[in-house]
Amino acid sequence: MTTRRVAIRAGWIIAFDGGGHRLLRDGVVVVEGARIVHVGRGGEGQVDETLDARDRVLTPGLITTHAHIAGSPLDRSFIEDRGSPQFWYSGLFEMLPVRGEAQDEEAGRACVDFSMAELLRGGVTTCLEIGGLGAYVVERAAHYGLRVYMGLGFRSGRWLTRDGRRVVWEWDEEAGRQGLRRAVEFFEKHDGAHGGLVRCAFSPMQVDTCTPELLREAKDRADDAGRPYTVHASQSVVEFNEMLQRHGMSPIAWLDDLGVLGENTILGHAIIVGGSSWTNYPSGDVAIMAETGCSVAHAPWVFMRRGMLMESFALYRKAGINVALGTDTNPQSVIEAMRWAAIGSKIVERNTAATTAADVFDAATLGGARALGRDDLGRIAAGATADLVLWKASSWGMTPLRDPVKNIVYNATAEDVD
Repeated sequence: MTTRRVAIRAGWIIAFDGGGHRLLRDGVVVVEGARIVHVGRGGEGQVDETLDARDRVLTPGLITTHAHIAGSPLDRSFIEDRGSPQFWYSGLFEMLPVRGEAQDEEAGRACVDFSMAELLRGGVTTCLEIGGLGAYVVERAAHYGLRVYMGLGFRSGRWLTRDGRRVVWEWDEEAGRQGLRRAVEFFEKHDGAHGGLVRCAFSPMQVDTCTPELLREAKDRADDAGRPYTVHASQSVVEFNEMLQRHGMSPIAWLDDLGVLGENTILGHAIIVGGSSWTNYPSGDVAIMAETGCSVAHAPWVFMRRGMLMESFALYRKAGINVALGTDTNPQSVIEAMRWAAIGSKIVERNTAATTAADVFDAATLGGARALGRDDLGRIAAGATADLVLWKASSWGMTPLRDPVKNIVYNATAEDVD
């Protein structure tokens, strides 16, 4: 059966020229099957269908490299505007355990469906999910057409507070080993499902809840499989101080010492680091992340709602770190993540030009693709996968249309996705 060739004629195309995104006016993109075969102002050749999108903006699909869709949106109206200074306002130790224990599997499945729809509605075409409902996520990915990297979470212990003053850790190392075995079995069964729409990642849950042996073995598995390795790290002051007490070094430095930082490593958050105002600890973590080539999945809103900022997005990028974006628990909106990443960096740097709309759009597309090891995603170019999004060019949020990327980052909503 011959593959159909479809031409999309768009008034504004955020195309990729091999070095970065560039605006192409009144262009055409030809898709054959699941691949882009031509980008230009003409020369599309014989096609089976032409889509008239001359009043639309065409962009690559957005990417979230850190999500917990089996729990979103249950944060809403629960976790905002509250937090204990005892734990530096983190919600990890008192609020999230309560929400998690109150949620059953049926609710988790409902969250997956809600979140997948929310992601697509906001222009996201690829999601790295970290959680426990792997089989259901795989099943629903095909239903929605969402590209998913599924990281089945596992860990050697858990944190808790019994008195609201101190965090303690309870350990079950065998549970961690069994969790990794389940993740390997899950990979063998589901990686490549639905014609490659689903791939797997290896996800030891947190730097402070995993033994060094578990972290190393999971990294070996990810390396052997050629898949991402993702772990929450430097996400709270409590965790940072605990790792200093255990190992005499920061969480990032300890991971480096273990040898688990590398080009396929995605650090969830990495926001409470040496050199930041939250730690009162010497700098060095940013340089480590840059030198090892790992990526940072930055989910700005879940921290900014608690009064915390990455210090800063601009600094990380200048150091050479690949910064991608995440959506974490709520909302599942990369539009919001781009907006808050840019604004937060401007505030920290006290410089409006410190981080631009183009910088955060790159993080949401090219940065996410690099983190996942995919040079076929996050771009509109011949040979790339045809994960594409059309945006209304004359909506309230997109008018006047002087710069499509600026409008998407600073003004658009999910209503502007066509």
